[in-house]
Amino acid sequence: MAARILKAVKCPTEALSLTNCAVVSDKEQHEPCSHVTVYNEGREFVFTLKTHPEVNVGCIAFSLPQRKWGGLVLGYDFKVTTYKFDKSRDCISNMTVEIDFLQKKYVDSNAYDSDKMASEFLQEFNNQAFTVGQQLVFSFSDKLFNLVIKDIEAMDARILKGGNVSEASKMKVGLLLPNSQVIFEKSEVSAIVLIGKSKTRDARQSIISPDWNFEKMGIGGLDREFSDIFRRAFASRVFPPDIVEQMGCKHVKGILLFGPPGCGKTLMARQIGKMLKAREPKIVNGPEILNKYVGESEANIRKLFADAEDEQKRLGANSGLHIIIFDEIDAICKQRGSMAGSTGVHDTVVNQLLSKIDGVEQLNNILVIGMTNRPDLIDEALLRPGRLEVKMEIGLPDEKGRIQILNIHTAKMRQYDLMATDIDITELAVETKNYSGAELEGLVRAAQSTAMNRHIKASSTVEVDIQTAENLQVCRLDFMASLNNDIKPAFGTNQEDYASYIMNGIIRWGDSVSAVLGDGELRVQQTQKSDRTPLVSVLLEGPPGSGKTALAAKISEDSQFPFIKICSPDKMIGHSEIAKCQAIKKIFEDAYKSQLSCVVVDDIERLLDFVPIGPRFSNLVLQALLVLLKKPPPKGRKLLIIGTTSCKDVLQEMGMLDAFSTTIHIPNISRGEQLVEALELLGSFQEKERAAIAQAVKDKTLWIGIKKLLMLIEMAAQMDQDYRVSKFLSLLEDEGGLGSNKFAAI
Repeated sequence: MAARILKAVKCPTEALSLTNCAVVSDKEQHEPCSHVTVYNEGREFVFTLKTHPEVNVGCIAFSLPQRKWGGLVLGYDFKVTTYKFDKSRDCISNMTVEIDFLQKKYVDSNAYDSDKMASEFLQEFNNQAFTVGQQLVFSFSDKLFNLVIKDIEAMDARILKGGNVSEASKMKVGLLLPNSQVIFEKSEVSAIVLIGKSKTRDARQSIISPDWNFEKMGIGGLDREFSDIFRRAFASRVFPPDIVEQMGCKHVKGILLFGPPGCGKTLMARQIGKMLKAREPKIVNGPEILNKYVGESEANIRKLFADAEDEQKRLGANSGLHIIIFDEIDAICKQRGSMAGSTGVHDTVVNQLLSKIDGVEQLNNILVIGMTNRPDLIDEALLRPGRLEVKMEIGLPDEKGRIQILNIHTAKMRQYDLMATDIDITELAVETKNYSGAELEGLVRAAQSTAMNRHIKASSTVEVDIQTAENLQVCRLDFMASLNNDIKPAFGTNQEDYASYIMNGIIRWGDSVSAVLGDGELRVQQTQKSDRTPLVSVLLEGPPGSGKTALAAKISEDSQFPFIKICSPDKMIGHSEIAKCQAIKKIFEDAYKSQLSCVVVDDIERLLDFVPIGPRFSNLVLQALLVLLKKPPPKGRKLLIIGTTSCKDVLQEMGMLDAFSTTIHIPNISRGEQLVEALELLGSFQEKERAAIAQAVKDKTLWIGIKKLLMLIEMAAQMDQDYRVSKFLSLLEDEGGLGSNKFAAI
C-alpha cells in the first residue's frame, strides 16, 4: 500500500475488535498478512491489517483499545503506509505482557493457567505486529482481559551457530511467531491469579535462552550430544516458518537415542521437551503399546498421535510441537518378518507407526524420540531420513562428563556442608572409568549410606545415635569403600576376573619373561597412541603351564585400560555353540562402547572344543572368533586383543594364526639357573636348600612350566624340613621336569 490518507472509523464487529488488527475495505489492494504504519502527531503506530466488506473504501477501522493507545479520533484523517518486517532481525523471541481483567472491579478467585493462556495467545495473534506500550483485549476462558505490551526481545540467530549470546537485544516493534515466548505478568493492582511457568520471566525455559543451564536440569556429560541434536533437529524450529518454507526445509520428525543402560537417554528425552517449550511430552514404554486384542495395539499408536492430528487440522503451520517419547522402542519395532510363528502384531504396529510419522497424511508438528539399548533390532524402514533420521549414541561419559555428573549429585551435600573437604571430585572422576551416569549416582548414594551407617548404634534395636549424627559428613573413605565394595561398572574392569590368574604374582625367572612383558607393554602403547592401528592383537603361545594366562592378565592389568574383560572357557561350560558365540560377541560389543578396551581370549582351543581324537572342533565358534579378531572397533575407539593357546600348530591349520597381528612364544624353565632364580623369587626354600637343589640339577635337562613348578614346591613344603629338598627333586623327576639321570642321595 502506497502512502494514503484514510479516515478513522469504528470496528464493524465485536469479533474483529478482538483480533488486534486494523480493518480496511476488502476492495483495498494489499498483500495477505500485511502491516501498516499509522502516523499521528509525530508518532508512529504499527498494525496488522484485515479486510471486511462493511468498511468503506478510504476508511480504516480501529477498536477502542487501539484508539486509546494511538490517540486516534474517529472521523479524523491519518497518513497510512506499508510496514515491512525484516525476518532475520525483527522476529520476537520473548514478549512480556501485563494482564488484568477488562472490568477493573471484577473479582475472580479462580486461577488461570498462564501456559494455556500463552498457547492460545500465540494461536490467536500469530504473525501479528506488536509494539511496546500497545494495548489490546484478549479473550480467554470466556473472560475478557486487558493486555499491555511491556517488553519485547528480538530473536538472535547467533545461538544456532554456537555463538555466545550474553543478552537478548531489546526492540520496540516485533513480529510474533509460533515459537515466540509470551510471559504474562499481572498488573500491580490486579486481583487475577496466575499459575504455570509463563507467569514469570525467571521460570521460563526456552530453546533460544542464553542462560540455559544443564546442571540445573540434572544433566551432566552430554553437552556435545545436546549440541549435535540441537543442530540437526531443532534449528529449523527456531527460524520463522515462512523462511523455513522458502528454503524447502522440512523439520526433523524423529530422533533415535541409543547406548548402554544408565547413560541418560530417558533423562535427555525428557529435557528436550522442556527445552523446546512444547506440549508436555507423552512418554510411553514400548511394551505398554502391545495388547492381546486384535487391533488394539495399532489403536494405541493412533491415540498417541490424535492430539497432534487434531491441532494440525485446526491450526496448520501454527500448531505447537507435540513430543512422543518411546522408551525401549525395540520392543515394538523389531524387524518385520523376523518373529517366526508370531501373530504379526509387531509388524502391524511398525506399519502403523511408519504411516503416522511419514505416511500419506504426514504430520509436521510432531517429534518422535525413540530410545533403545539394541539399535540392531529395529526395523530399517524406521531409521531412514524422514522418520527417526537423527541417530545419536549416548555413550559412557568421559572424565569431564563424570566431573559434571558427580558435581550434580553432590550439590546438595556441598550446599548443607555435609561433604568433607578431603573429597576431590576430580580424583573420583579418574577412579570411575567406564561408569555410567546411573552408576555414578549409585556411587554417591552408596557413599552416603556408608557415612550414615557410622552413626547407627549397635544394640538390640536399630537406632540412630543422635549425638554423633549432628556431625554427619560424607568423607573420602566412604567413597573409596563404595568404589571397592558396592558399585562396579557394568562396562568396566572387574578386578576379580584377572586377580585370580595372578594371585601368586609374576615370577621373572629369566630374560624371556621380562621380554614378554616388555613386548606386551609395547602393544599397549601402540593401541593407545597409534591412529593407524585401532585394533592390535597378540597371541601368547607356549606349552601348558608356562604362565600364558597369568602374563596376559598382567599385561592387561598394567595397561590401566578402562575396559578389561577375559573371555574364558570356564564361564561357558555347558553352553551350546550358538550360546557360546553370543557370549563371545557380547564381550566384544561391550568392548566397543569404551574408548580404550582390552579383551583377553584365554585358552582358545578349549573355546573351540578342540580334541585331538577325531579331531573335532566347533566351526561355528571358530568362524565367530575369526570375524571378531579381525573386525576393527568403531571410529574413535581402540581395542587390544590378547589370545593364549597351547596348540599353535592346530590354530595354524585352522587359519586363526593369521588373524593375530603378532605371536609371542612363552617358554618353560629349561636351565638349572632359571629354576634356582624362580625358587629364590618364590622364597620357598632356604639358601642352603636352594644350593643343594642347584647342585642336583646342574648339567641336567630341565623342562617345566612355572605353574607346575609352583604346585611341586607347595607339595614338597608339606614335608618335614629335612626331607623337603629330596621330595621336591623326586617330584620334579616324576613329572618329567628332569632328564633320565637319577639324583645322588642327599
